[in-house]
Amino acid sequence: MRFEVSRVHDAIEQRLSTDPAIARAVLDLAEVVRYVDLDEGRPANLLRLGMVIDALSRQLAEEKVAVYAVVPRGLLSDADLTANERMVIRRWADDGLVEVLADPADRILEVADLLGLPVLSRHRFDGFVGRYPWLTGQAGRLLAPLPGLGGAVLAPRVGRASAPAVAEPSPAGARLIARLWRCPHPDCSSFGPARVGRPSGQPPPTVRAGVPTCPRHETRLTDAGPRPPAEVLAVRIDGVVRQRFVVAADQPVVVGRAPEEPGGVMLGPWLAEEARRWISRSHVRFEMRGPELIAHDISTNGTAIRPGGSMDDSARISLRRQSRPVGPADVVELYRGVHVGRARNWASGGVANPESVMAEAPTVTIRRMPR
Repeated sequence: MRFEVSRVHDAIEQRLSTDPAIARAVLDLAEVVRYVDLDEGRPANLLRLGMVIDALSRQLAEEKVAVYAVVPRGLLSDADLTANERMVIRRWADDGLVEVLADPADRILEVADLLGLPVLSRHRFDGFVGRYPWLTGQAGRLLAPLPGLGGAVLAPRVGRASAPAVAEPSPAGARLIARLWRCPHPDCSSFGPARVGRPSGQPPPTVRAGVPTCPRHETRLTDAGPRPPAEVLAVRIDGVVRQRFVVAADQPVVVGRAPEEPGGVMLGPWLAEEARRWISRSHVRFEMRGPELIAHDISTNGTAIRPGGSMDDSARISLRRQSRPVGPADVVELYRGVHVGRARNWASGGVANPESVMAEAPTVTIRRMPR
């Protein structure tokens, strides 16, 4: 059972990100792990985070969605969690996958406002409505995780939004994430050396009296220069968005049937047999050259560009061991129905039953009991 639980923790870890390009919602980890009604189990259970992530995946109809989790410092020593759960959360914090701070409420709303993300919480945040009018004025921006048949569900606090609502980053957020920031603490997991120089990955700073500040160390950040260009791409197979990924100046990404390159996007599990035979293990490499997104064919059978996303074969541009810029609405085609394009151009994931992070969870550990 311990091995199964560890595998679920590992699966959940893959869905945690403080990267503004990847995160799809913000949540308070302590509230989630203590929400006993989700499974009627022990007072605190880290697996409940997996239930809420699954609920977000179902509501977005998309696989591999990531959440931005904010952790109150007290949770790291919470005796209601197991020693292993506390160790896992500390590892996530050290790796910069979650934010740890004294009081998460204000930071959760600040991140949601700066990045335009929805908030997953049972709190109504009544005292913050003056600062964040979208809490009561925009359907789908505040959703409460609730117990439901087959797992958690997300219920909107305002309106009847069928999916979490996403807004554009606020003007302040757009300015902050256009820069790279440096914390004076060398071990800072958010703004330390490992995150400086990376075009993607850094979370937004908190703002104190108009000054960009490290939320963890509460120290003023220094401006480390403009954030180099990056693009969020998505893989869509037969009309279904399967995975999002970031291409940045220091982060080229190879997409293929089963690429061996670190950070490669593996399509094999989603491909029909004919597509598996056609698509190479490493098929196409995406990289940034200045502000341009470049597709470079490295396959056996070739890659194509669909200008403007047109499915008109007369406009199809074939690449064979060649490179070509990918326009804002262009789609890269590896095989018929297997496409890569900018994520913002595909609003709906279209996945009826997203893969669950709870697939390996032992039923005796976390379950919904009948009343």
